[in-house]
Amino acid sequence: MTDLEPLQSLGLALPSPSYIAGAVLFGLAGFAAYRHGKRVGKPRTKWLGVALMFYPYAVAQTWLLYLVGAALCVGILTDRS
Repeated sequence: MTDLEPLQSLGLALPSPSYIAGAVLFGLAGFAAYRHGKRVGKPRTKWLGVALMFYPYAVAQTWLLYLVGAALCVGILTDRS
């Protein structure tokens, strides 16, 4: 019996390596956007950065992680406020 069997019996599973890599990538991008938005006084960029840092906690599918992350990054890049 492995240590993961009780968790798997509850329906919990470890995320894939691509999910972890995406969560780290978007978390770092979100942190950079937050810092930049705060420094130059762009509230939209700052809050999109916060969203980019924390949304992986609410998304379970890898494809959705990358889709939402890409959309938030486009939102940050197109911010002209």
